[in-house]
Amino acid sequence: MKIEENTNDYLPLRDVVFNTLRESILKGEMKPGERLMEIHLANKLGVSRTPIREAIRKLELEGLVTMIPRRGAEVAQITAKGLRDVLEVRQALDALAMELACERISEEEIRALREACDRFAQVTRTQDAVKIAEADVALHDIIVQGSRNEKLAQMVGNLSQQMYRYRLEYIKDVSQHVRLIEEHEEIYRCISSRDKDAGARAIKMHIYNQEQSIMNQIQQYKGSSRV
Repeated sequence: MKIEENTNDYLPLRDVVFNTLRESILKGEMKPGERLMEIHLANKLGVSRTPIREAIRKLELEGLVTMIPRRGAEVAQITAKGLRDVLEVRQALDALAMELACERISEEEIRALREACDRFAQVTRTQDAVKIAEADVALHDIIVQGSRNEKLAQMVGNLSQQMYRYRLEYIKDVSQHVRLIEEHEEIYRCISSRDKDAGARAIKMHIYNQEQSIMNQIQQYKGSSRV
């Protein structure tokens, strides 16, 4: 974890620190349950404790950090309730985006979606979870843009950071990669044929499978923690 100087020239230091910690949590560099020690983080990032403290408060408001009595701040756990809440909303938004995109997406965007599907399949061979997640985000962004609904795009964008954390956990499960590729192919077929009913069903199943996979991971984690 480090501050990227070249991309943060115009941001206040507190925002730079917040963005750095936030990205580290979302990408899994800082693990659920890991304590956020102000002095340690300040030394690591080369800043004072004040912007660290401010960043932790903002991360708590976003639900990425939890304050524990007599322990202080720690990275929030990935819970079944949090997962379900996020994916229920995302499933509804993605289904609407699919229906609208089937009606409104351009032929150029359909070609871009084809390329994004191929790109995702290629990147899975690297087994680099971050790169795979980025390819997945890029693919879904084309569908949202194709909906031609700015409010919908804004809502998806607001949810995207919370969604990214769960998406990354799903992608870490290598056994799911073949199914992901197949689901993307089905989503592409629905959009290219402009079949909005089949498209909505396909993307709902896509999100449902993601929820079930991560839920299994959460249950396995709970089981192993009892040992």
